[in-house]
Amino acid sequence: MSAPKMTAGVTRAGEGEGGVVWSILGQTYKPVAHSETCFAFDTLFPPGTFVPPHIHPTQDEFIRVLEGQFELFLDGQTLTAGAGDLIRMPMGLAHGIFNKSGQNVRALFWVSPARDLYRLFTRIHNVPDPNEVVRIAKEHEVEFLPPPG
Repeated sequence: MSAPKMTAGVTRAGEGEGGVVWSILGQTYKPVAHSETCFAFDTLFPPGTFVPPHIHPTQDEFIRVLEGQFELFLDGQTLTAGAGDLIRMPMGLAHGIFNKSGQNVRALFWVSPARDLYRLFTRIHNVPDPNEVVRIAKEHEVEFLPPPG
């Protein structure tokens, strides 16, 4: 399935395009723009939620933190990013995103090119088993790393 052609317009604050809202392992994702070249989505990470280390071999990924603070595993380092910061994660580079702040974190994520991430989120919406999410993700060019140890 190819991505739609970008359309002009405004995605209103707090809304997902077409009213779409995904619940993925305790986090909320709302698509705000989607085309072949880019996919952007607003996120809400409640305290204690995270995306474990993984790799997008075919996409660059970016995060603009809007509220709160993320702890990151990025290129073998532990970093933090707060409101206003931009996180850059080049394709092929392992990264993990963690909310250890005790408060909600809101952020705008985007990937380029879009590839199949939109479809992945559609498939893992409301899937409660992290192992199943990892299995499905691999079918959509997202490779989760084994746990350390």
